[in-house]
Amino acid sequence: MSHTAGIRQTQKLKTRQALLDAALGLLEHQSLSSLGLREVTRAAGVAPTAFYRHFDDIAGLGVALVEQTLGSLHGMIGAILAETGDSEVRLDRGVGLITRHVREQPAHFRFIAREQHGGVGPVREAISAQLRLFAQEVAAALAGEPESRGWSEEDLLMLGGLYVDHMVITASAMLDAGPDGGRTVAEVARRRLRLVTLGRRHWLDDAPDPGRPLRQRP
Repeated sequence: MSHTAGIRQTQKLKTRQALLDAALGLLEHQSLSSLGLREVTRAAGVAPTAFYRHFDDIAGLGVALVEQTLGSLHGMIGAILAETGDSEVRLDRGVGLITRHVREQPAHFRFIAREQHGGVGPVREAISAQLRLFAQEVAAALAGEPESRGWSEEDLLMLGGLYVDHMVITASAMLDAGPDGGRTVAEVARRRLRLVTLGRRHWLDDAPDPGRPLRQRP
């Protein structure tokens, strides 16, 4: 790549990030469905035509914000899941990771919390896809643990989804609690996750024997 091409590419990336940052700032006070293209470009300090060099429309910008917010977490959560040893330690580290990211990027997580059920279909779908991917990654990590012996793939995915849903709820609660209440929210999250972990150990205790008829309840 030539020096001139490198400078041009750097400037392009800077403009794209400026548009994302401007949109995120505006979304502190409104939903994505009400956000206008000219509003974003004005806040970013670029011409409206520059927008289309980076995004097809406002929905495309929203999808990019989803990927920026959640995509970066996959590697870090994957590293925690890859650890061996006490599962409660891993859960504790997972809660710590979410706490730190919400504290460092509150506007990003407010955007996710609002748009998860918002009016822009592609953004809702992008959030759902990211959360499904997290659930699959958690399920794959759980499958290799001794406690998962005998579990079906469907049940592991259900458990992975339960952990992910709880992390989403925890992030939303931290946003509502503010900096002073974050410690309490994190402690409650750890206790709830511990309860799920304890229940997991007994999930198969009453599993029916395939060769026996189901027990009738009185």
